[in-house]
Amino acid sequence: MSSDLGRIEDLPTEYVAALRENNTLPLWPSLRAMLPHGIPARSTQPVLWRYKDVRPNLMRAGDLAPIEKAERRVLVLCNPGLGLDTMRATPTIYIGMQLILPGEVAPNHRHTPSAVRVVVEGNGGFTVVNGEKLPMEKGDLILTPPGLWHEHGHEGQGPVIWLDALDLPLIYGMEASYSMEGPSQAITKPIGFGPARFGQGGVVPYRSLDAARERFPMLRFPWKDVKLALNQLAKVTPLGEPVQLAYVNPETGRECLSTLGFSAIQLRPGEELKFPKRSASAVVHVVEGAGTALVDGVENRFEETDTFAVPTHSNVQIVNASNQSPAYLFMVDDAPLQRKLGIYQVFD
Repeated sequence: MSSDLGRIEDLPTEYVAALRENNTLPLWPSLRAMLPHGIPARSTQPVLWRYKDVRPNLMRAGDLAPIEKAERRVLVLCNPGLGLDTMRATPTIYIGMQLILPGEVAPNHRHTPSAVRVVVEGNGGFTVVNGEKLPMEKGDLILTPPGLWHEHGHEGQGPVIWLDALDLPLIYGMEASYSMEGPSQAITKPIGFGPARFGQGGVVPYRSLDAARERFPMLRFPWKDVKLALNQLAKVTPLGEPVQLAYVNPETGRECLSTLGFSAIQLRPGEELKFPKRSASAVVHVVEGAGTALVDGVENRFEETDTFAVPTHSNVQIVNASNQSPAYLFMVDDAPLQRKLGIYQVFD
């Protein structure tokens, strides 16, 4: 394959003008930009968003933007390599930090993008999805899949903040992104409905064997259960291998959502892990602990509740700063989308 292809400047001016007049362009001058050799062209940077820097501005938004005017009070974590105005953390992943104050209600709506919430701080917050009230505790993962009605509220004291992760850049790029508003939902399912049925791995309610499969049978994944499972997995995982659990649909064993994947990672005390290079992009949120992430040679020292981006095809090494306590990370990636497209790869 040649890397020395013709340039558009080499073509006659009247020829290029005739092409443009008919809404056409020659491929070969741009072929290597669109199909580079070996590794994709990447603009995404391995940026770190420090929670201690984001939080004060998010709290100020609570004074500047009443929930009635904001609807969703969010600060978007923007990757500078992709341009701040595009509001993307990676090419396919949107990340925001959302604030809700005591007594507030973020109104009921549904939308075409897939979304999840990871609770960062506070108590008393909740999300209602399709009639199920889902308490929000630190580290919990809550799904709000495409097309499902959802609303948020706060019955406690102090601020509640969570991280939003959506496939919004993908759906927006397809010109398929929109939302609909609706009246507040009635609570039709008991608290703990999902975890009570699927909280123990390897077993499911017997009646689900004969019933029609739900697309989203479990909407809340309590962090206390996931952390316990990570601690058990760490005991049987050899050093040097990641202690990592995938969040899945408990009835199918496949990814929770079609485009985005979610996993939890434990770094044992003093552990230094080199992750395999993957074709997927990712965003990592620090649930507990501190350490250092080396992403394509860029070193970021992270603390609890910080968040960082991992571009596609990156070399990633993460070190736990503590020799006494584990660190826990949450990762969202676009591996499910890439798998469905047939382009997902893991490199040795």
